[in-house]
Amino acid sequence: MRAVVVEEPGGPEVLRLKEWPDPEAGPGQLVVDIDFCGVNFMDTGTRVGFGMAGAMPLVPGVEGAGRVTAVGEGVSRFAIGDRVAWAYIYGSYAERIAVPADRVVPIPDDIPSDIAAATMMQGLTAHHFVTESAPLSEGETALVHSAAGGVGRMVTQLLKLRGVRVIGLVSREEKVPLAKAVGADEVLVSSGGDFVARVKDLTDGEGVHAVFDGGGASTFWPSTEVLRRVGTLVYYGPLIDDIPEVRMVDLPKSIKVTYAVFADHIHTRELLLQHSADLFDMIRKGDLHVEVTASYPLGEAEQAHLDIESRRTSGKLLLDPRR
Repeated sequence: MRAVVVEEPGGPEVLRLKEWPDPEAGPGQLVVDIDFCGVNFMDTGTRVGFGMAGAMPLVPGVEGAGRVTAVGEGVSRFAIGDRVAWAYIYGSYAERIAVPADRVVPIPDDIPSDIAAATMMQGLTAHHFVTESAPLSEGETALVHSAAGGVGRMVTQLLKLRGVRVIGLVSREEKVPLAKAVGADEVLVSSGGDFVARVKDLTDGEGVHAVFDGGGASTFWPSTEVLRRVGTLVYYGPLIDDIPEVRMVDLPKSIKVTYAVFADHIHTRELLLQHSADLFDMIRKGDLHVEVTASYPLGEAEQAHLDIESRRTSGKLLLDPRR
């Protein structure tokens, strides 16, 4: 089969389309022909060797959707022909993948495969953020970084469904309409940590109840400054470059800080099914809009990484292994 392979750490140019061994369905596994695989910023960390250098050569990508073509011993809940989706399973930049059956979810008949693939990583992450990490209530206020990006757009929509006021941050003026389109009440154009005074002005000096920050080390401390007393900083994203060093005594206003790891916030099959079913139901009802902004042939993974690293993209990027 064809797969995108990383043989040594490096820039987007190390993503090479190659022949790769076909997977087989071992006990408890499924083989899936992939319709779409998601491109996530964490994939750039895999490409440069963050935590994965010893595993190379490897096939990156952790998310996708497709159709079951083989069923391993001991699997009873899935059959050949079923459509399934998954998150956090490496090897997804390929035409086929072997996946543990207990880590995939069935795709409802009325949810297209591209939307299912685009929902898994970012949707499950955002859903956990707003239901467990910082479950805000009607009338409270949140600051959402990268509000026009994949996770930011999801978080904004889910917060608005809970009646939360959302102040969105975007990196460029042209992204302001994108953040407003998904419900952000106010949108600020910001680069780095220059948003503090403006957020305080919008909250009469009180600050926000929660900040959802995937911006990296440069925004960590400014995000703590705009929180009100006992507010929550939901800090996320791949910690590839500078990692904030935090002394507890330096945290202001008795704030809470959480760094949500996917394996912890979706740690049982029951939670996986619960969160994904809730997301699919919201999509079905029109309460949650998942926008696929670009779909690339599998051999254009390099371009997809160039685009996502440029920070000029919005919404979700996918690879199409059928092309």
